[in-house]
Amino acid sequence: MSTQAPIVIVGTGLSGYTLAREFRKQDKETPIVMVTADDGASYSKPMLSTGFTKSKEADGLVQVPPGQMQEQLDVTLRTFATVTGIDVDSHQLILGDDLLTYRKLVLAWGADVVRLSIPGDGQERVFSINDLMDYRAFRKALEGRKHVAIMGAGLIGCEFANDLRNGGYEVDVIAPDDRVMPGLLPEAAAEAVLAGLKDLGARFHLGTVVDHIASAGNGVTLSLANGEELEADLVLSAVGLRPRKELAAAAGLKTGRGIVVNRALEASAPDVYCLGDCAEVDGMVLPYVMPLMACARALAKTLAGDRTEVAYGIMPVIVKTPCCPTAVCPPPVDAKGDWEVEADGQNVRALFKSGDGQVLGFAVTGRYAIEKQALSREVPPIHG
Repeated sequence: MSTQAPIVIVGTGLSGYTLAREFRKQDKETPIVMVTADDGASYSKPMLSTGFTKSKEADGLVQVPPGQMQEQLDVTLRTFATVTGIDVDSHQLILGDDLLTYRKLVLAWGADVVRLSIPGDGQERVFSINDLMDYRAFRKALEGRKHVAIMGAGLIGCEFANDLRNGGYEVDVIAPDDRVMPGLLPEAAAEAVLAGLKDLGARFHLGTVVDHIASAGNGVTLSLANGEELEADLVLSAVGLRPRKELAAAAGLKTGRGIVVNRALEASAPDVYCLGDCAEVDGMVLPYVMPLMACARALAKTLAGDRTEVAYGIMPVIVKTPCCPTAVCPPPVDAKGDWEVEADGQNVRALFKSGDGQVLGFAVTGRYAIEKQALSREVPPIHG
């Protein structure tokens, strides 16, 4: 392997570009090649669920075009490049017929949307939004249309419901659980968000799923398991993300829910690292902005020669539902304690307290949402 082999970063999303930016603060000389399946434009993925509120076309969400990113970070961009394999023994990334030798390899290629296999001939009108290209395709398909059915009432489904209503679209949300964001919010906070979205005009069909999607003129008819039928122009599927790990597993890297790495973001093969939505860091998959930034800062130091383990600190998740401002810091999965809830309509302060009264997590909505920073100071770090 040539000593001049570059650091190769796969992915030009928030993870990849943040890492490159942080690394350049430490090291101005080492060559970096960034490989991406799209055009390499820099944009903030969380902004994808604010585009209709802000009347932004896909190009309006681009923060920095690819040529400028290449210049700013002094990197070589390989755009529209598909990774087909990794040879960890020879330190090579396989791009079809092309081989790219690396000194260090960083996988920051994110997660894939979970796609449901639903019977019916209406699948061509089912969209998912996981990147800017998806957003562009969805906006194009929505031109002249007015009614969107959203499958899923998790974080992304609720954010898009708010965003599309702000954009003037009719919205129906279908989800199997009987409340919104069940894995993230305690019941009282979930009810507050649901009430806010309903007040905004979104319609909810909870405790059921879509059994069949049929073409109907220029739209679709959705048959629900509870016997309801809905008409819509398009369907937005927001039923979750799955860390991209198949190519890593095929290369012999250890995988679990994501690509398994330790606190220094080191994978199970030498000189391979992973961060962002595809990474399972010390047993945890944290697909949020704040852990991503903490990982990028730590890994930049490691790549520059100062091995650094990530320490997360407190990382509240800000839910972009302006109809009911919400912030949540979930308690650890194995935490023992109870929720203490204070509620006044859509204003909820829910604190998860241990037996001795320590705050281990919180969820705040409405006017209480401004307390997120003060409450964050009371919660112990995730670990480290």
